Amino acid sequence: MNKLPAKIVNQMYEGDAFSQWLGITVVEVSEGGCELKMTVREEMTNGFKIAHGGVTYSLADSALAFASNSHGKKSVSVETSISHTKQCVVGDVLTAKADEKSKSNKIAVYDITITNQQNETVALFKGTVYRTSKDW
Repeated sequence: MNKLPAKIVNQMYEGDAFSQWLGITVVEVSEGGCELKMTVREEMTNGFKIAHGGVTYSLADSALAFASNSHGKKSVSVETSISHTKQCVVGDVLTAKADEKSKSNKIAVYDITITNQQNETVALFKGTVYRTSKDW
């Protein structure tokens, strides 16, 4: 079994203060994929008392970063988008699953689905990354 993806994600997470502040935990990581979890906290809500859209966006963005770097090449996002399909509230446990859709030497595309504790889809995220020539 290839342990490189987990080693890379662990190294990335150790230096990722924002993902740590969000309370993200890494559930699973593989080449081109990962699963992350976090719980919505009070300070993550907006004026409607629902999770700020940036919370689910940030969770998905972390999943994109971890999945796209898991092959061993340093990769950075060049385009992302998100659709919020259901509101999230304090106490919701969110899971982000990243799925690699395509990968070339320089560009890769990922779909990230975010669900709540009832396995209801709360957001759909698409990300494109640039794969540099730099190794982890």
